[in-house]
Amino acid sequence: MAAPDRRPYCFGMADSQGAQPQSIDAPLSRAAVFLTVVLSAAPDAAARVRAVLGDVPGLVRAVGFRDLDGRLSCVVGIGSEVWDSVTGLSRPAQLHPLPEIAGAKHTAPSTPGDLLFHIRAERADMCFELERLLLNALGDAVTVADETVGFRYFESRDLLGFVDGTENPTGPAVSDSAVVGDEDPDHAGGSYLVVQKYLHDLAGWQSLPTELQERIIGRTKADNVELDGDPAARMSHKDLATVVDDQGAEHDIVRDNMPFGRPGHGEFGTYFIGRSRDVGVIEQMLRRMFVGVPDGQYDRMLDFSNAVTGAAFFAPASDVLDSFGD
Repeated sequence: MAAPDRRPYCFGMADSQGAQPQSIDAPLSRAAVFLTVVLSAAPDAAARVRAVLGDVPGLVRAVGFRDLDGRLSCVVGIGSEVWDSVTGLSRPAQLHPLPEIAGAKHTAPSTPGDLLFHIRAERADMCFELERLLLNALGDAVTVADETVGFRYFESRDLLGFVDGTENPTGPAVSDSAVVGDEDPDHAGGSYLVVQKYLHDLAGWQSLPTELQERIIGRTKADNVELDGDPAARMSHKDLATVVDDQGAEHDIVRDNMPFGRPGHGEFGTYFIGRSRDVGVIEQMLRRMFVGVPDGQYDRMLDFSNAVTGAAFFAPASDVLDSFGD
């Protein structure tokens, strides 16, 4: 019998063309860091960033081998504004800045972000150490736009008290939903990433009766059972966040959301990260939530969850990332 694979979780499964994605299929972790940076005006910033990106797999291995059960991984996303200067490659077909989506009451903002590092592990200290090494290597080539430290909350619940990520695809469906294939062969094995940071009015939410919370979310709170939608009623978060095309096919995305917070500062939130082979699926989901279906009938969860950041990135296949160090 073959020995189990004990390597740090650097990369994911191969796609249908053999391209090796980054670790988009890494299991849900106990700890995470979402680090968004922008390139500085330093004359060698792009070249330095490129060299560091090529060394990310090596840094993951260096930290990850200290505890193989820690399952350290890091997914790197590159934004539209710096793709050309950092990679020197052709552009992914759908890579563009995340558009601002303004509804009648709530807005999904578009905020600065050139690079995203999504660091995950079973130990917070491993996430910390990898982030420290990355920022030391990047030096003055970047400035930090946002740093959010996430944690698993009980049974993978968000701070609103509901289980998060229930509808994630599993097995081969992960690749089908999140990994670019022959529709863009130059970038097969890559994945589009959209991130948003939500701050919760936890006191306001907790003042609602549980039954109303469940109608807003579309699931029971205690046992995570999906509620049937009433065609005559306002749509729930679950229904608005489900994208179905004109042929009736549902388009899944891969979520790896994490709670974060500082009770001493009154800060409670959820960091959303969605991965898809078609960034339009995530953008349509956000339009449904913020504008509403029909227009004006927005996601009522947004009355208690305010989006304060929003950015889009492309995570190239792992061999592309490796090539940056050549």
